[in-house]
Amino acid sequence: MGNLTNKSTKSERSDAHEAEVSSSASNDAPNSDEHSGRERASIALPSHVAGSGTLDRLVDTARGYAEASTAENTNKAYAADWKHFARWCRLKGTDPLPPSPEMIGLYVADLAAPAGKAPALSVSTIERRLSGLAWNYTQRGFTLDRKNRHIATVLAGIKRKHARPPVQKEAILLEDILAMVATLPYDLRGLRDRAILLVGFAGGLRRSEIVSLDVHKDDTPDSGGWVEIFEGGAMLTLNAKTGWREVEIGRGSSDQTCPVHALEQWLHFAKIDFGPVFVRCAHDGKRALETRLSDKHVARLIKATVLTSGIRSELPEAKRLAMYSGHSLRAGLASSAEVDERYVQKQLGHASAEMTRRYQRRRDRFRVNLTKAAGL
Repeated sequence: MGNLTNKSTKSERSDAHEAEVSSSASNDAPNSDEHSGRERASIALPSHVAGSGTLDRLVDTARGYAEASTAENTNKAYAADWKHFARWCRLKGTDPLPPSPEMIGLYVADLAAPAGKAPALSVSTIERRLSGLAWNYTQRGFTLDRKNRHIATVLAGIKRKHARPPVQKEAILLEDILAMVATLPYDLRGLRDRAILLVGFAGGLRRSEIVSLDVHKDDTPDSGGWVEIFEGGAMLTLNAKTGWREVEIGRGSSDQTCPVHALEQWLHFAKIDFGPVFVRCAHDGKRALETRLSDKHVARLIKATVLTSGIRSELPEAKRLAMYSGHSLRAGLASSAEVDERYVQKQLGHASAEMTRRYQRRRDRFRVNLTKAAGL
């Protein structure tokens, strides 16, 4: 551990829809051939410029930066959006290019009120689909005018008729996280998963931020940040949706519940001193591998420990599983930390207090009583 110690707002809407983007991508996986061909054609040399080794290399470099401009899950979701829309156009006997506001208005109406057995999509999902189409059209050199009356009026009518309050995932509160980590064994996998849950909770981290951590700066090309451990706690430097930010995680009151101690234990017994912090374990559970964990592991871990710990056991299992997700850790910190709101806002990396309040499932909503202040 000594080596580790020594070496060592646009974002709000995307943050609120992170889980939705991930699920949309998994439900409608993109056609890789169609997607890669079109996307790679979107960044190329001008037709009047002859190719060369140097220019071709720069084209590939530019394409890499373009792909990195949005998160991987967002790229997958946008690719799935385009595939779904292109297939819908083929079935209707039309072409997705160039953009037709009239056809997109019909497409949006079909998403809200499908004629077949397909489920109707929520307003937020439809809006995200439109964002995906707009992004895809931009990559192909077109502009989608979402304010065109054929799109805007249909969407306004869908909102008026079908809009519902947003469904939020349950927050994992203090008593919940303690019950969840208590179910984990003290083998290598248990040490790893305990560190994931406690660090994710105390840091108010997204699941993608948890698994993207490296031991040091620039250990791997796909790093999303690194860890520094000090006597008083751990400092995480993250390349998050809002840009680079630092997250401070102080030491807990006991080793059993301390996220920093859990992280130290995992790194020590897994013999990790370089590369990804959270990696897979061998089948026998006796050694750590080099492969970085997927962010889906965090979601599965949360759901599994919610079930085994007996949280909300009075409800059916399917409903309990649906109530919790990776974002439950972020909401848990926002709901459990009894400190000034601005400190929670900074920890979560939110640009506004309003976004932080959306994560606070349990707070004194009437601390400021304007009714009494007005004299009533």
